[in-house]
Amino acid sequence: MLSSASRETSRWLVLVLVCLAQFMVILDATIVNVALPSIQHDLGFSQNGLQWVINGYTLFFGGFLLLGGRAADLVGRKRLFLTGVAIFTVASLLDGLAQSGGMLVAARALQGLGAALVSPAALSIITTTFQEGPDRTRALGVWAGIAGGGGAVGLLLGGILTDLLAWEWIFFVNIPIGVAAFLLSLRYVPESRIASRTGGFDLLGATAVTSGLVVLTYAIVKAQDFGWADPRTVGLGALAIGLLGAFWLIESRSDHPLVRLSIFRIRTLSTTNGAMLLIAGALFSMFFFGSIYLQEVLGFSPLESGVAFLPFTAGIMAGAGLSQQLIRRIGIKPVLVTGITLATAGLLYLTGISADGSYATDMLPGIILLSIGMGGVFVPLTLTATTNVGAEDQGLASGIFNTSQQVGGALGLAILSTLATDRTTSYLAGLGGRPSSSQEAAALVEGFQAAFAVGAGLMVAGLVMVLVLLRRRDVAHISGVEPALVAA
Repeated sequence: MLSSASRETSRWLVLVLVCLAQFMVILDATIVNVALPSIQHDLGFSQNGLQWVINGYTLFFGGFLLLGGRAADLVGRKRLFLTGVAIFTVASLLDGLAQSGGMLVAARALQGLGAALVSPAALSIITTTFQEGPDRTRALGVWAGIAGGGGAVGLLLGGILTDLLAWEWIFFVNIPIGVAAFLLSLRYVPESRIASRTGGFDLLGATAVTSGLVVLTYAIVKAQDFGWADPRTVGLGALAIGLLGAFWLIESRSDHPLVRLSIFRIRTLSTTNGAMLLIAGALFSMFFFGSIYLQEVLGFSPLESGVAFLPFTAGIMAGAGLSQQLIRRIGIKPVLVTGITLATAGLLYLTGISADGSYATDMLPGIILLSIGMGGVFVPLTLTATTNVGAEDQGLASGIFNTSQQVGGALGLAILSTLATDRTTSYLAGLGGRPSSSQEAAALVEGFQAAFAVGAGLMVAGLVMVLVLLRRRDVAHISGVEPALVAA
């Protein structure tokens, strides 16, 4: 029988292993961006076709997250986690070996499926391994640092591997990580699942929700090409709403639903996921527009752009560490409010970027504010999204939280990209002649400024939701603050 010291060591080893796999997934979400020009040249992608290197991954990741989260509860969290890691690793190998655009997009979609199994299973393993309290706060602080900082590391690593080796290595780098995570998790990660589950699997509900999320994600990523008012966008949106509505109806009448709809009555879960939907849309835009600004306006190389985002990684880790300490002292809601406020200030600072600016004055202060703020947001949001939820629903809660982040990011980026493009186009049209290179840069910056401003507005909307709907007494037990001493 294990001693208490051995059990303690085992718990933190489990955390290291699931965070290693999650780091691989998060890294892959951004590492590809830097290599896109090289991929286009080698595999002969058209400009429109190139976007599917990103969208193929996004489509399956966003579409299968909720199903992956619930399946973890039903078939076993360790089993689904290992399956996801195996699929992701094999898909990474196929990505690197791709000889055509079609093969690469198909392998990227397979990667997205693997990621949709890994992320909710990993988070639910953490929440079932660490009970609510200081230890879970510390564990999820590590998780939040990985989730927030992995994207910035991906930009740097993508530049290094593409410049020094070849674009294939942005995928091959996943293979040793995936193999190590699989073998070690097979031995050390404990299995857990719903013990009292009876009845059959809700195949109809699973089909409806997965189809609805896939169609919704597709509608979002294609809206910029089609136009938001285009009949194709409207039709896809209506189809997605119809499928998700059918899912809701199926679940409300099923004796053994895939998703117990009463889970959405948990105030902490509903409020947190609504806030994450808004906040993720704002955060994703910073990476996207910030990268373009550095390369297209300031003239940075891909590698230099990756280095420029390193302070974001440091800031989010610092913010996550600080938030863990503050949660125990002042409670989760004040930390969350402060984090969103700092992140909003960072985005507002970025609205001041200029075509003839510099990284040190135009970007760095905003990155520092935003990263520290987001470090203070991810920890309390992740804690709140999984609190007041029974052990039998931890996978489901994790799947809902990851879905909110992914769909919110995709939707926010699509809307802000359209806004930025429209602002840039209007600026150029107002010149009345062929623009110079400096005018083209100024037009791009006009669009970026508008996107950052609306992104800050999304942050404020998330802040209002937290202030109005999240009661401090509902989350007081997370930090150990006595409920009697906490106002609503």
